[in-house]
Amino acid sequence: MTTIDLERVVAIDVHTHAQVPRSGEVDPTTTKILDAAAKHFRSDFPRPNAEEVAAYYRQRDMAAVIFCVDSEANTGEVPVSNDEVLEVAATNADVLIPFVSIDPHRGKRAVSEAQRLIAAGARGFKFHPNLQGFFPSDRMAYGLYEVIAAAGLPAVFHTGHSGVGSGLPGGGGIRLKYSNPMDIDDVAVDFPDMPIILAHPSFPWQEEAISVAMHKSQVYIDLSGWSPKLFPPVLIHYINTALRHKVLFGSDYPVITPERWLADFEQLPIRDEVRPLVLKENAATLLGLS
Repeated sequence: MTTIDLERVVAIDVHTHAQVPRSGEVDPTTTKILDAAAKHFRSDFPRPNAEEVAAYYRQRDMAAVIFCVDSEANTGEVPVSNDEVLEVAATNADVLIPFVSIDPHRGKRAVSEAQRLIAAGARGFKFHPNLQGFFPSDRMAYGLYEVIAAAGLPAVFHTGHSGVGSGLPGGGGIRLKYSNPMDIDDVAVDFPDMPIILAHPSFPWQEEAISVAMHKSQVYIDLSGWSPKLFPPVLIHYINTALRHKVLFGSDYPVITPERWLADFEQLPIRDEVRPLVLKENAATLLGLS
């Protein structure tokens, strides 16, 4: 159970990654993916385990949602263990909010595993349709969504362009078609009790994401993965207006540090009364921390 002191933390980052396990060899596919991403972003970003993420955010008086990505069926990558994420979060409950990731291709095993992880303390679920190779509205995933919705937990879906695979021949086999946020509109209709977070400014489908978030009461947008200085004007407009209670600070750490994100966000023409909503209050409400 989280013990986050909302008076103490200055922000809640809803999108961070445990990229490698605490011990043992890093999976070679993980190294290949991260090496390619570092080349694309022209940044030798760190590759933290969950313990290191906790220490990093504690030093900055921030809380963080943390997860891995289970895409083994499509990419062959052995993910960081969900159990490890839950264990580390339990011992760092003052800063970490643990989400878990289950590949929908696991079928009935995905359903039983979701039930087990919820009982073990999962606070939400992460899906990456590009890496996992599925459309969110594929009925293959609906049994898994039913378990998540029954628990009243949020589901994060990667949307828009993927840094993973960018610049590689054939995009490293990653298909962008899976990440159009409009496909998640069907999921929002069919699971009205499951909060949904559209991860990232959804280039090149930003207006589709805005439309879905405006139309479906349980759909939110996290602003991770892009420097705020690259946000399109239409997104800034809706952050300030109709979506002010439905946008969430996220960095995509370690690819982007929260310091860089917050410094760039400070330069945007965001209304004073909206900034605390984005940085902490909206996430605190959505995650049941307030």
